[in-house]
Amino acid sequence: MSTAEIRNGSLARRERQKAETRQAILDAARELFVADGVDATTMRAIAAKIGYTPTAIYHHFKDKDALIMELCVADFRALGSALYSIGRIDDPAERMRRMAMAYADFALANASQYRFMFMTEPGHSFDEEAENIEKAPEEDAYAFLLGSVEEGIQRGVFRAEFDEPHTLAQTFWSGIHGVISLWFTHQNNSYINLRDPHQAVERICTVLMRGTLRNPE
Repeated sequence: MSTAEIRNGSLARRERQKAETRQAILDAARELFVADGVDATTMRAIAAKIGYTPTAIYHHFKDKDALIMELCVADFRALGSALYSIGRIDDPAERMRRMAMAYADFALANASQYRFMFMTEPGHSFDEEAENIEKAPEEDAYAFLLGSVEEGIQRGVFRAEFDEPHTLAQTFWSGIHGVISLWFTHQNNSYINLRDPHQAVERICTVLMRGTLRNPE
């Protein structure tokens, strides 16, 4: 093996280790943000969780705001990517139904990310960074849902009384989020005895569609 190959291999290994450390920091931060809140979590606490010194954390992120920004962008884009291909579906109602199932799939497969995005008390920096990706359907799940609702209203898919897109979009989103959040917080509650969340999402979609569509099947 040549000197250049050894050097390149060493460089690649260092870059890989750097990326792994950076991801470990992000994962630890997300867990603490969910558990303790964004504002209450310090860089020192994040460092302690993964056995690093605070100084080592600052080699990867200049401050907590930079860390929050990267988390927000990564997590919201991941959700957007999970939903965006559904935009090719022509029928707005079917698109919304498929979006609900994909949204639930993402949430249940990525519990920490979902809790961070939608079940964590936001801090000031979290709100600012979340605003940076608003209104872009490829990154903003709400913009994607709202666009589908607006299209459905324009095409006469919904009954005439459902003519305010934000209200209808938020009603739809609230139903899906309610199923997911109940599952995360009460799935082990034997009294409530929650059933399969995917089935629950399918049923809430059926209820919402039958109640709002002009011609429900």
